[in-house]
Amino acid sequence: MAGQEGGAGGGRAQGAGDSTWAQELLDHLRPTGRDIRRLVAWLGETVHGTASLHDDAGTLVAGPRMPLDETLVADIRVGRIASAASADGDGHVRLLRVGHPAPAAAGVLAVARPDPFDRRTSDILTHTAQVLELLLRARETTAADRRLKRATSDLRLAILQLLMVEDTVAARRVAAGLWPGLLDTDTACVYVLEGDAAERDRLAEECLGVTRGRALVVRCPAMDGHVILVVVGDTSGEALRSLVDRNPGTLLGGSAHQSLARTAAAYGQAVSALAVARVRPDRAAVYAERTHPERLMDPAALRAWTARLLRPLDTLPHHTRAELLATTRLGLEFTAVSAAKVLGVSRNTVRARMERVEALLRTDFTDLTVRATVHLALSTQVSLADGQDRQDGQDGQDGEGGEDGRGGEGGRDGGRADARQTRARLGDLLAGPALEAWARELLGRLDSDARDLRRTLRHWIAAGGNAERAAQTLAVHAQTVREHVRSAEPVLERRLLASGSDLYEVVLAHLATGALEPPALPRDDPGQPDAPVHG
Repeated sequence: MAGQEGGAGGGRAQGAGDSTWAQELLDHLRPTGRDIRRLVAWLGETVHGTASLHDDAGTLVAGPRMPLDETLVADIRVGRIASAASADGDGHVRLLRVGHPAPAAAGVLAVARPDPFDRRTSDILTHTAQVLELLLRARETTAADRRLKRATSDLRLAILQLLMVEDTVAARRVAAGLWPGLLDTDTACVYVLEGDAAERDRLAEECLGVTRGRALVVRCPAMDGHVILVVVGDTSGEALRSLVDRNPGTLLGGSAHQSLARTAAAYGQAVSALAVARVRPDRAAVYAERTHPERLMDPAALRAWTARLLRPLDTLPHHTRAELLATTRLGLEFTAVSAAKVLGVSRNTVRARMERVEALLRTDFTDLTVRATVHLALSTQVSLADGQDRQDGQDGQDGEGGEDGRGGEGGRDGGRADARQTRARLGDLLAGPALEAWARELLGRLDSDARDLRRTLRHWIAAGGNAERAAQTLAVHAQTVREHVRSAEPVLERRLLASGSDLYEVVLAHLATGALEPPALPRDDPGQPDAPVHG
């Protein structure tokens, strides 16, 4: 009876033990317990031995390194055998294949213990190998999914970078492989969603969901809290606004409709709209179309002046010229660091390219008036390439010969007008009454402030946007200069402390009113012969 009781008690104890290890093994499959290293350590402890796991390349994944028969390990890894056992005076070793089915390489689970493997320890080893295989497959799937998302994200960024440098043909070609039809459009809007950097991945996924494949969604390489969207169609704007409503602390800025070739300009508009979104209760704003100074200039004269100013770059190979112009446009819009991140190059590369343009144009980009005028020329060139001035050109052609087709007096007058336009200098472009009226109205908004913001802004621009140098001229503290410039931003409805189109418009306004002298540009005088250029 005692023996029977002991046997029964032993059976109950063994059953309880079996139930315990099985439950513990299942716990390793719970979402909070999926740790391969911890599972291998548990296996060694449960069988009263040592366990280790090697991956399909033979690298130790978990557990301590043990002396193993490398021939047996290799045979198991490549699928010649599924398991092996060995024994010597130091103990017993079991090897099991874990992972891919043959003929692919797989991992090897090794367990060593001083005592022979009985049925219980063999069961534990077999079931643990199965659990390990599930965990390894899950980890591989997660890793593959992560790699796919990273590759997709990198591809979206590459497409955006191509759009930023106006290579729309290549951008469409790259996008067609994964997102057919995404860029089959002439125009698009750019939105910038600003939020917590820690939440950006989640916000980007939400953007993908609400736009339903009708937008290029990119994690901004320059600003950690920004998500950039190139949106096709008119329906995504409201969806993005609803996303802002659901996520407190986020802001949304949008551009006006632009051609794909003007994606960089649209991006600048969206960033500018963010400044307005900060002070709006709905935390969203779209760039308001306003009168830009170049639209108040004589179109033909502006085209001729632009062509003359940028002519030194025409001697370069096409791809080199395009690369320098695209980099300079972004470098004038943003800092060199931000432009470099957007283009996917180093900041030294951006600076080197801009310095080369400086040398070709024989200008100095530390002068804000120079930056504003070169930016004017580059923007005009983009508009020409984009066909925005096509109608102006047609009008000019109609006027040359007269409506009745006779070349007579009208033709001669048109020829003289064309000659005057070709000889136009920067001062002539800035002297028009419409432009002067625009400039006086814009800067006149500052006159109501008793701090004389207008005077501070003028000296700050003359100092190249350097608050310290402007403060010395004004005999005030540099912080006072910064506060005055910052106070002028909402009055003018333009960002000034950040380089870009807003600032250059204000600089041109100062030039148009005579508050600042136009810069001395070597190629601004059409009467002077071209000096040799070494690029």
